[in-house]
Amino acid sequence: NAIVFENLFRCFGKNDEVVAIDDLSASIKTGIITGLVGPDGAGKTTLIRMIAGLLTPTRGKLTVNDLEPASQGDALRQQLGYMPQRFGLYEGLTVLENLTLYSDLRGVDPAKRADMFERMLEFTDLKRSTERRAGKLSGGMKQKLGLACTLLGDPQVLLLDEPSVGVDPISRRELWKMVGDLAGEGKTIIWSTAYLDEAERCPEVILLDHGKPLYCGSPDELAERMQGRSR
Repeated sequence: NAIVFENLFRCFGKNDEVVAIDDLSASIKTGIITGLVGPDGAGKTTLIRMIAGLLTPTRGKLTVNDLEPASQGDALRQQLGYMPQRFGLYEGLTVLENLTLYSDLRGVDPAKRADMFERMLEFTDLKRSTERRAGKLSGGMKQKLGLACTLLGDPQVLLLDEPSVGVDPISRRELWKMVGDLAGEGKTIIWSTAYLDEAERCPEVILLDHGKPLYCGSPDELAERMQGRSR
């Protein structure tokens, strides 16, 4: 297992009266896409931020590749790639300038950047758009550039927070193809979504509602459990 949650809680408020993650115990396997599924307000972004080390658990335990994000964030940072809902692209910079900036922020060796940029641009089909400003890209192209920036430094764990929101169907399909290829290379991927059709694409899902884990396992098994319960 790449990521393990043990009786994990995250609360907000002066007296911890708002429970965003409510007693989650689950594990995420290495080298597959795990869907983090639930409606708005389910706790998906809170959980991803805890995995990234941006929030500390209120109670319980969380480990990523046997490291605790809250206390061992420096050791973990180079292993993680985090793409938030609103990825921080600099719209006044070109595609290539954004890649260069994020390489600086991630401490990528300058001697390795040319080859890495070439691979990222080829992988995301942005090779013909290197001089276009990010603000002039379509929604799908922005998400591809966001994914390329997230992949700089070759992280082994990818946290994708609702990457397909606002993306046209063709770009959405292309994103899934790219992420599927990354899982095939052995990367551990969390894909946060509110869409059930996307959940069905994932080998494993964690279903949340108001922070409470409702199900952890394969979507096929969940569908079998639900047979006959709805019309």
